[in-house]
Amino acid sequence: MSTYTPSHSHSQQAYRASSVLTATPGQLVVMLYDGARRFLTQASAAMGERQIVVAHNKLTRAENIIRHLRGTLDMDQGQIAERLQSIYAFSLGHLRQARLDQDPKKIDEVSEILGKLRESWATIAAA
Repeated sequence: MSTYTPSHSHSQQAYRASSVLTATPGQLVVMLYDGARRFLTQASAAMGERQIVVAHNKLTRAENIIRHLRGTLDMDQGQIAERLQSIYAFSLGHLRQARLDQDPKKIDEVSEILGKLRESWATIAAA
């Protein structure tokens, strides 16, 4: 008789699911930034290695997260929401140009911007 032992990957998925289910809204935003930056790092590396399809797929995943962040903005919150919307629009445009130019530096620039936003959200979430 064999016994089931969860794989490391399965354990990570279960932990991630549990983390998402118990996170505050601020923590969820931080997680989204982390995911976007992870995909951007992977896209930049793939683009640098001329792995066009991988770079495209990773960029698409990061862009989807940025679109989600933009789509969930509460525009009734005034200037902060407007500025975030502008940053997200800039980021999406910059990533589009990175794809056209095959320029990983542009991807890294967006990742840096998101990293700064992530740190701000992490501070807010911890308060």
